[in-house]
Amino acid sequence: MDCCVIPLRFGGLSLLQTTDFFYPLIDDPYMMGKIACANVLSDLYAVGVTECDNMLMLLGVSSKFTEKERDTVIPLMIHGFKDSAEEAGTSITGGQTVLNPWCLIGGVATTVCQQNEFIMPDNAVPGDVLVLTKPLGTQVACNAHQWLEQRNDKWNRIKLIVSEDEVEKAYHDAMFNMARLNRTASQLMHTFNSHGATDVTGFGILGHAANLAKQQRNEVNFVIHNLPCIAKMSAIAKACGNMFGLLQGTSAETSGGLLICLPREQAAKYCAEIKKVEGNQAWIIGIVEAGGCMVSVVIEVQTLEDGTVQSVPPTTTPRR
Repeated sequence: MDCCVIPLRFGGLSLLQTTDFFYPLIDDPYMMGKIACANVLSDLYAVGVTECDNMLMLLGVSSKFTEKERDTVIPLMIHGFKDSAEEAGTSITGGQTVLNPWCLIGGVATTVCQQNEFIMPDNAVPGDVLVLTKPLGTQVACNAHQWLEQRNDKWNRIKLIVSEDEVEKAYHDAMFNMARLNRTASQLMHTFNSHGATDVTGFGILGHAANLAKQQRNEVNFVIHNLPCIAKMSAIAKACGNMFGLLQGTSAETSGGLLICLPREQAAKYCAEIKKVEGNQAWIIGIVEAGGCMVSVVIEVQTLEDGTVQSVPPTTTPRR
């Protein structure tokens, strides 16, 4: 479960709650605050909850900051977190701040729901289709940008296959994707009769897909046919000896998209509607089959400038 679902003693109501925190991975404090908030809320969105009643903020102020760094960075992180919460239609009423060797940010999201307001992630059936609502490759993009700034050996390895402008664009695409709320994706889960979902974060798409598959009431396989990636990130991953596991589906993501099980007849409509409402693309990446284990077949997919995708031949053998 991405969040807890606790039946309350008041008839027909349940408490849903989640918490998360992590360390900064980009160099923009304001955007880091937005990403942290979006990441916390995503666990509610993964069970189809679109309204958050309350948020708390968790903040670790680095003891290594100078006074100027602290007074510049921390207010910007708080501002970004607050703006993202307001975008989600909720507010921050408290939390905890500590002095810590490492800078960190996160929070707690809580809501009280009726039964029809959330979707338990255990109803996938053979014939369902798997949809992903954000591209993969955020870890690769953030690392490549860091290498570019440091001009280190890793940058020397990848600069022959990717330009500085392409790295900058990928970094900004990753940053804004991570900051984007999964709220619309969650709302549309109800419209198109989702049978369950999870968000893709630290265990990579394969890890989260495997966990979701294990939770199903029916014995099913999840067969993943393609991996939508931020442009040029698969090339960087290959050049680095697949050190991130991007082409194997194990690369860590931060504030990634929702991986959703939908009836086959609804999947294309779902993707069209999210494109219409948000202007952002979602992808059909696989199917649900009868069986007792998960199978993943990885095919790399690049997002093109016009928002379309282009498949290339498989780069790995099937994983079981």
